[in-house]
Amino acid sequence: MVDVISLWLPVLASAVLIFVVSSVIHMATPWHKRDYARVPDEDGVMQALRPFGLQSGDYMLPRPSGMDEMRSSAFAEKVKRGPRVVMTVLPAGPMSMGKNLIGWFAYLLVVAALVALLDAIVLRPGAHHHDVFHVTVIAAFLGYAAALWQMVIWYNRSIGTTLRSTIDGVIYALVTAGVFSYFWPGAS
Repeated sequence: MVDVISLWLPVLASAVLIFVVSSVIHMATPWHKRDYARVPDEDGVMQALRPFGLQSGDYMLPRPSGMDEMRSSAFAEKVKRGPRVVMTVLPAGPMSMGKNLIGWFAYLLVVAALVALLDAIVLRPGAHHHDVFHVTVIAAFLGYAAALWQMVIWYNRSIGTTLRSTIDGVIYALVTAGVFSYFWPGAS
């Protein structure tokens, strides 16, 4: 078994590399440009929502208060008339990416640390780089992409958006696996 502390360098290096790669993917390419559609009459929709004072959070329309209401004819009519909406409301004010970028980097560190923990349990010092690569790429892919599909299944999130994000996850998993393979303790 590998001492997980000895994997601090691949954890940190993979998090930094993925941070850079994801920045390039999101800022220097049009890859995610179509992830969110523009609402017709955006200003009108925003003006219509303002008086409700919606706080930051996730909302669903229509949303029943319980199973009894869900079975009611009034609720069925709301669903039939539509629109059905799942939305996230962000706070008003200037856009700042600082908190998001810090959160993203912390997430990258957590995924890499969990991958390192799994690798340390499963692999031995001096393990062949192919074995390190395969175990790491699968674990990292699960951390970066597998759960994205729950939103497609339960909330009809765009398959295109989810597919693009899954491909991002494949890239991040490959980077993680390459870094762990390169820095694996005792590798020749």
